[in-house]
Amino acid sequence: MAFVFALFGQRQMGFFDKLKGALQKTTALLKKDIRDLFKAGDLLDEAKLREFEKRLLLTDMGFSATQAIVGELRTNHLGRTVDLEAIWTTVRNKLRSLLEGAGDVRYDVDNPLSPLNLQAAAPTVILVAGVNGVGKTTSIAKLANLLQKSGKSVLLAAGDTFRAAAVEQLEMWSQRLGCEIVTRPSGTDPAAVAFAGVDAAIEQKKDVVIIDTAGRLQNRANLMEELGKIHRVVNKRIPGAPHESLLVLDATTGQNGLSQAVHFSDAVRCTGLVLSKLDGTAKGGVVVAIRQQMGIPVKYVGLGEQIDDLAVFDPNNFVDALLEKGT
Repeated sequence: MAFVFALFGQRQMGFFDKLKGALQKTTALLKKDIRDLFKAGDLLDEAKLREFEKRLLLTDMGFSATQAIVGELRTNHLGRTVDLEAIWTTVRNKLRSLLEGAGDVRYDVDNPLSPLNLQAAAPTVILVAGVNGVGKTTSIAKLANLLQKSGKSVLLAAGDTFRAAAVEQLEMWSQRLGCEIVTRPSGTDPAAVAFAGVDAAIEQKKDVVIIDTAGRLQNRANLMEELGKIHRVVNKRIPGAPHESLLVLDATTGQNGLSQAVHFSDAVRCTGLVLSKLDGTAKGGVVVAIRQQMGIPVKYVGLGEQIDDLAVFDPNNFVDALLEKGT
């Protein structure tokens, strides 16, 4: 197993370069005029801080996080001669503290399973939710692939029974990955599929069962109640399950993602986020906004279209990539 984690560690080094590439659009916003704004030898005044505040807000970092960062700069640097490296150190340290939160997630890039609450007594139940179009099914496939490469046996439960295409897509991925899948006819109660999936995982002695759910708009109360029902049914079959309730968010939605997080968290008690499509947005700061306002940690990020393009979210790597450390 140590050898497997070492291989993942090497791959994660490559992911830092991918992360930098994924954050290029967000970084470009931050870099624009900032080097002109913070000139060595000038005094750091309120006008410069207000301009920097605007740059942060353009990344969808959110008002709360932006105020925290600017407040740190105001406390440590206002009225002093600009020391660019000291300023960036302050920004980096504050960003890291905002992203790490209370330390409820262990970020270990050498262990791709470190963010997950895996159970010693199998199976671990992972519920995955998210609105249509966020890349939920692909994210499930990437997560299953990551688990299998780490030596875990995986079973999928196709709970999106209202869209035949969704079940077919998950079946396609199960065939490619070589993992078991539980399906039921179109229109079946999704909670029944979830229950059957957990049952099958217990019978087959699988390490992990991942339950897909129908993509739904967060403002439809009846569908949100359905997600709550799945949660209750699974918990009845295995007390304490689901052990992870992951919400897939599309990074390109920016602050709208925060609204999704609020509503889905109410329904399924989200334990973490999978941020997809980070490579296609200038709103990467939304990661900070969600963490700051919701207290929901980002556990994984999707950095591309390939099956291996899922990485442990690491605050240090994220901040260094965002602020282009060493460039």
